[in-house]
Amino acid sequence: MPKRQSGNKKNRQSNFAKLSIFQPNKYKFKKSCPLSAKGAPKVDYKNIKLLKKYISENGKILPSRITNVCQKKQRELSLSIKRARNLALL
Repeated sequence: MPKRQSGNKKNRQSNFAKLSIFQPNKYKFKKSCPLSAKGAPKVDYKNIKLLKKYISENGKILPSRITNVCQKKQRELSLSIKRARNLALL
């Protein structure tokens, strides 16, 4: 007959439980902002082709964690999208 393991689940921790939320992630790499790079297009409410890349199918502005746009450019982008909507360009 095979041995049964004792029911001491309190003493055993899984590898997942040992990881802390506050530990730095070694494998995360920084992606560069596509609008801050050299030769990047200027963010403007008249540049409809650029603005459509940062809008979902439903017409909502995509978050920067998905598009990898830096915070400064995300603010410019959202402002220009709102202006284009107001002028019925989008």
